[in-house]
Amino acid sequence: MKLGLDGKTAIVCASSKGLGKSCAKALAAEGVNVVLNGRTQSSLDTAAEEIAKIASGKVTQVCCDVTTEDGRNALLEVAPHPDIVVNNAGGPPPGNFRDWDVAAWHSAINANMLTPIELIRATVDGMIERGFGRIVNITSSAVKAPIPELGLSNGARAGLTGFVAGTARQVAGNNVTINNILPGRFMTDRLHGNITHNAEQANVSFDEMASQMQKKIPAGRFGDPDEFGALCAYLCGQHAGYITGQNFVIDGGAYPGTL
Repeated sequence: MKLGLDGKTAIVCASSKGLGKSCAKALAAEGVNVVLNGRTQSSLDTAAEEIAKIASGKVTQVCCDVTTEDGRNALLEVAPHPDIVVNNAGGPPPGNFRDWDVAAWHSAINANMLTPIELIRATVDGMIERGFGRIVNITSSAVKAPIPELGLSNGARAGLTGFVAGTARQVAGNNVTINNILPGRFMTDRLHGNITHNAEQANVSFDEMASQMQKKIPAGRFGDPDEFGALCAYLCGQHAGYITGQNFVIDGGAYPGTL
C-alpha cells in the first residue's frame, strides 16, 4: 500500500532509539523527510546512519531535549513547517506514589503532557493552512489500563489524552488528524528497565520476570518495535484522513476491554 507521503516532512521526537526510531524508519521508507531527535549524539548518529540506508528522502538530526523550550525551538528551526509530528518522550520512572513529590509530578506532566501540547500548538495552524497534517502521540496502554508502578505516566498521559479528544475535533475539517498510539510491552530499553524493576521487587531473575510478563499477553510475546512503526506510518498516510481523536491500543491483546 502506498501511503502518499513522498516529499512530506516529519518531526519524530525521541527517535534515536525505541518506538520513536521505529516510527522514523517506517516514515523514511515511505519517502518522508525525517527530522530525528535525541539527547545523546552518539545514539542519534547511529539511528541516522541506520535510517539513511532505507530512506529516499532527507534524514536530519537535532540533538536536544524536546521537553525543554530550547529543544523544541531547535527542532522547529530545522523544520518550521512539518506535515507530520510524532510526539514522544521517555516516560517517568516506576515507583510507589508515596515517594513522588510535586517536583516529580511536574517533571512527568511537562514531558508527557505539556511537551506534546506545545508542539501541537506550534505546528497545527500551519497544517491547517496547507490542508494536510498528521499528529501522532505515543502514549501508553496504561492510559486505558493503568499500571500501578507507573502512576506518574498514567496521570500525565491521561491528561494528554483528554486534551487530544477535544482538540482533534476542532481541526479535523482541515484534513488535520490527531491520534494516539497506546503501546503495550515492546522490546525496548524502557521495557528492559521495567522488567528489571519488577524483578527486583519480586526477588526473581530478569528472565523469570520477562517470562511471567509474556504469559500474560495473549500473543505470547513482546511486541516488535517495527510493528509499532508501521501503524504510525499508516496513521500519517493519505488513507487515514477519516481517523482522528482515536486511541489505538497495540499490545498483543493484553487489554481485555471492549472499548
